[in-house]
Amino acid sequence: MAPIISLQDVQFRWPGRTGFGLSVPQFELARGEAVLLLGASGSGKSTLLSLIGGTVLASQGTVRVAGEDIASLPGGRRDRFRAEQIGMIFQQFNLLPFGSVLDNITLPLRFAPERRKRAGDVQRAAAGLCAALALPEGLLTAKAATLSVGQQQRVAVARALIGTPPLLIADEPTSALDETAQGQFLDLMFQQIRAQRSGLLMVSHDPRMADRFDRVIEMADFLHVERPAA
Repeated sequence: MAPIISLQDVQFRWPGRTGFGLSVPQFELARGEAVLLLGASGSGKSTLLSLIGGTVLASQGTVRVAGEDIASLPGGRRDRFRAEQIGMIFQQFNLLPFGSVLDNITLPLRFAPERRKRAGDVQRAAAGLCAALALPEGLLTAKAATLSVGQQQRVAVARALIGTPPLLIADEPTSALDETAQGQFLDLMFQQIRAQRSGLLMVSHDPRMADRFDRVIEMADFLHVERPAA
């Protein structure tokens, strides 16, 4: 079976004097595999995720997600493909503060009709994810702005998981948590990812969670960052 992510001979450089570039000779993530990429600030993590998500395009090489060459898709189709295939968990959660928990969890489904079909009864699917992620019963109608940080984080995971996308990408999702809360959060997230058999690519600077993943890769081991001259 083809990998869910495949990068071959990828090169990219941000425009402008302050930009930097990176090159990735090869990287693959198997379907259902959980990989942790470790790297410090400025190591190219955000740029790599942008390339995989198709929000920026490589100047050379090939980026494939779910077998699709991202660069071959026109802009509108690329946006829809991303919504269908990738669940995103952002460092700052990116919830709609005055939207309800239900609104936030189901937001990706507005742009992904096939994913919406897979979700079935949307409200029931959202409620089931909330229960599985240990969110209080009845929270679906609460405004996101009223939630604790830990609750917002779990809502962000439910939003990424709804409709069973084959790939989840997580950008420093535990950075605001202490060690105990981090462990509880990861337990819940991995239970759901394993149940859905989704692939997971998480980037972080924190090696404490390494033993939970199928593979752990140092950013510097597989990509090269080119910094601009001073």
